[in-house]
Amino acid sequence: MATSPLTQRIIYSDLFTNLDIHPIRKTVLRKTNVDAVKQSIRNLLLTDKGERPFQPDLGGNIRAMLFENATPQTFDFVKQHIEAMIESYEPRADVIDVVVSGDTDSHTMFIQIVFRVINIQDPITLEVILERVR
Repeated sequence: MATSPLTQRIIYSDLFTNLDIHPIRKTVLRKTNVDAVKQSIRNLLLTDKGERPFQPDLGGNIRAMLFENATPQTFDFVKQHIEAMIESYEPRADVIDVVVSGDTDSHTMFIQIVFRVINIQDPITLEVILERVR
């Protein structure tokens, strides 16, 4: 039995990263349930190690891999690194599969993460595209 968005119970909640304000209530907007976990995983992927004060081991350090040769071994290493990172730092998500591919000409990495949020049955897909900017 599916629940409507209005009757769905809020299990997880996080703030928007840009701290948007609700136009009527004048409170900070928040992401809930699946959206909160997706935002958290995306933040982990885009954070480099040493970037957060007082948490030097937090982050994926995935951007450094954009400068490596695009080989199947590199993509497999990134896949294993992402799975371990999510297991360590995001207890609300249970990873089902991670697919990493890339484009050698544009130094772009395509990451697709299929996971299940704890207490929610449906699998969720998160797609992230990382591009080299230098």
